[in-house]
Amino acid sequence: MSQRLKIRTASEIGPSNAMPWVEGTTRVFGVIGHPADHVRAPMVFNPRFAANGLPHVMVPIDAPPARLEAIIAGLRIIPNFGGLAVTIPHKVALADLCDTLGTAAELTGAVNAVRFNDDGSMHGDNFDGAGFVAGCHGNGFDVAGKNILLIGAGGAARAIAAALCEAGINELHIANRNFKKAQNLVKVLSQKTGFDSTAALALSDCDGSDADMIINSTSLGLKENDPLPLPLNNLRGSTVIADIIMVPAETKWLIAAKAAGLKVHYGRHMLDYQIELIGKFIGAL
Repeated sequence: MSQRLKIRTASEIGPSNAMPWVEGTTRVFGVIGHPADHVRAPMVFNPRFAANGLPHVMVPIDAPPARLEAIIAGLRIIPNFGGLAVTIPHKVALADLCDTLGTAAELTGAVNAVRFNDDGSMHGDNFDGAGFVAGCHGNGFDVAGKNILLIGAGGAARAIAAALCEAGINELHIANRNFKKAQNLVKVLSQKTGFDSTAALALSDCDGSDADMIINSTSLGLKENDPLPLPLNNLRGSTVIADIIMVPAETKWLIAAKAAGLKVHYGRHMLDYQIELIGKFIGAL
């Protein structure tokens, strides 16, 4: 005797804290990067969708840079696709593909969230900086009046630097392997925020000895054999070591910092403290 499979609706199953119920009316959101195996956004958003009874799901989208424009063109014409969280290495490239940008995205030249409008247009903005600063405050480190060393000058660094300049820090030093790129960021920050207590450094000339917090905004740490962004042997005992990498949570740099007795600040905080902002922006929350 054959058995028939009964397909149950979301209301019949009831709420789940693990994963939204996916059906024909589900609205799809994505997190786009390359590679995509390190992304954390689906693990954060999907339980929230389920807990709040929202007919949404977020999926990872692995987009090789050479195919990014074609992938975005396809997503634009999907009626039930709402928007994207954006991660390495697409934050700057996607800003160029957007039809309009919010103020923070214009300031940084990078986006970490893109909304797909009903008319097919894309609007992008950047919440990395606001999320990072809020995460610092939420975990007991007030950046106001502090000396900050930022390693890197890419998309995430631009957003974090802009937010730090607006948060009342004392000084910001930006260290990068490409010195000219760090110099350019310092110039843009002065023009856009009016904050002039910034300086560019070549990473090879940097030791971090006078920093209250050192932030790694590069991709160093995603791979097990990556070198440390900066040696830790010249730092003060009160220096906070921060990373923006989310997976692995315990990067080699943070492990080394803890072994040296230094306080650490995890990459997950930058995302956790901007979930509401990004979710509302892309129409997911």
